[in-house]
Amino acid sequence: MTPTDGYLLDNQPTEAGRRFEALSTLFDPTTFRHLEDLGLGLGWRCWEVGAGGTSVISWLARKVGPTGKVLATDIDTSWAAAAARAPIEIRTHDVGAEDPPGEGFDLVHARLVIVHVPDRERALRSMIKALRPGGRLLIEDADPALQPLICPDEYGPEQQLANRLHTGFRTILAERGADLSYGRRLPRLLREAGLRRVEADAHFPITSPACTALEAATVRQIRDRLVSAGLATDEEIDRHLSNVASGTMDLATAPMISAWGYKE
Repeated sequence: MTPTDGYLLDNQPTEAGRRFEALSTLFDPTTFRHLEDLGLGLGWRCWEVGAGGTSVISWLARKVGPTGKVLATDIDTSWAAAAARAPIEIRTHDVGAEDPPGEGFDLVHARLVIVHVPDRERALRSMIKALRPGGRLLIEDADPALQPLICPDEYGPEQQLANRLHTGFRTILAERGADLSYGRRLPRLLREAGLRRVEADAHFPITSPACTALEAATVRQIRDRLVSAGLATDEEIDRHLSNVASGTMDLATAPMISAWGYKE
């Protein structure tokens, strides 16, 4: 497996919709709070990078109103039909390989995207280049190495199995070029890129129905990869999914680190 094999958790399988819904439940409140704090308002021009689901761009569209613009880009825009209406524009674009799709944006935002991009440095330069002077950049990305367990409280065989399968998932991600410790570096990277007033925080859900739904959808989506790589058996995956469905496991996510700054 190589980083050029494609995105491990792509947008097309049925489970992707369940993942987007769970991610929205877990992280939208944090994202929206940061965007509000950055001053988002009517008439703003926004670029949503690697949009995936539609919850963030739909919320942005309501905030910027008919005089604003929300450009949503992704390498796979198969999800776009539900959101392709003014002021939202959908465009196929690879932030790590192509020039920015425009300049003069008031806001550029990417959530749980850049950690998976092979050329992360180019992606960051592209997003900053797209901003107007004084424009805001908000990058939110996971740091699985900072908290590597799906079950932080590993008190029994069910939790041990869950953590072993999650280790397999992280192994596949790393083999495909994901940077599992990217989130913690975001504040420094934004400062080194010339942004000012850089700040950051982290959000770490530790148990909720959305955590359970996210884990089930993710495991189903990567099941064949885990088995073909010899990281798990079908029986182990079936047992884990049954344990997850029981609703008695405290399942966490990796911390999502949000970092933001202003372009000179």
